[in-house]
Amino acid sequence: MEHISVVYHTTVLLIVSLFFISYHYITGSHSLWFIATYIKGQTPFPEFSYVAMLDDVRVLYYNGETKTLHPRGNTTTEDMFDSEFLTISDVIHADLKLTRWIVARTNLNETDRVVTLQRLVGCELRDDGEPGQMITRDAVRGSTTDELLYVDNNFTYQGTLDVPAPVLKTHLEIGKKKHEYLYRPYCIKTLKGYLEKRKNQVNRKVKPRLRLIQKALTDSGGSRVSCLATGFYPRHINLTLFRDEQPVADHEITAGDLLPNDDGTYQMRKSLEISAADKHTYTCSVTHLSLDNKLDVTLEFEHGEPFKSVLPLVLIVLALVLVFGAAAAITARKRRCADSIKNGYSSASSKYF
Repeated sequence: MEHISVVYHTTVLLIVSLFFISYHYITGSHSLWFIATYIKGQTPFPEFSYVAMLDDVRVLYYNGETKTLHPRGNTTTEDMFDSEFLTISDVIHADLKLTRWIVARTNLNETDRVVTLQRLVGCELRDDGEPGQMITRDAVRGSTTDELLYVDNNFTYQGTLDVPAPVLKTHLEIGKKKHEYLYRPYCIKTLKGYLEKRKNQVNRKVKPRLRLIQKALTDSGGSRVSCLATGFYPRHINLTLFRDEQPVADHEITAGDLLPNDDGTYQMRKSLEISAADKHTYTCSVTHLSLDNKLDVTLEFEHGEPFKSVLPLVLIVLALVLVFGAAAAITARKRRCADSIKNGYSSASSKYF
């Protein structure tokens, strides 16, 4: 159970961090993120590890137990970043192991045998080439405890830690110094280097494939209309479902989450349940950086038409079955008659020979 808890809390923060990265990402800008995990207790996982991401592309995994860097998603050498990564790794590890553990321990139960501490560190390079925001977010057991934001030489802090004021003040002062003199310069330098190495990977544009699907619901007798955009990159997309050329209200729509595909692209689905009496026209519309114009797919139908359209086909099939059945019956009857005549001729002939 302890191992499951560690994996769960790590996964939770990774998911939250990815959505956080997506939320703060500005079109034309780029960012580099470190998602570090420190585990206190006996588990099969390294005590300290982290994942580095360029925008939404995983570029590196660091194993603190073996102190090794493992590039991801690229075949070219990127050892030019090793010294920067190792420096940041040592600082984050020491901070989580000592300072953060002292701060977090006041918020833990004595029965906690395995505890996961995590830190998200990220920097941004704006579309004009200038450094943007810098952020550090800490979490204990998968829940965010505090956040330090550095933008235009100004610090903003938000936190829920229940610690004495002097301890918190020291924690903030140390955090500010690390932002200004370590995290920010190292992060921006590494970010620029990665953009040069992997510019084709992060700047690529892949057009979405758009489908509008109607599926019958046996329970209600109605149907579900789903708008699916898939296979697109970058991740930012505007997917809208229209009813008679008017946007469908958000509270009527389910899903809408951005999900990754195995090939590094993304997908998004928005669904709407409609009644059997609904005769509106539904349109799925998408705008994306890879498209010069918006892409639309329309679904026009009247309930009952699917049955009407199937009925002629069923009648045709039945007619063909009857025709072929009748033909087979006639053929079989002719064969029986022929056999009877032949047998009768043979019997008559035997009397005379």
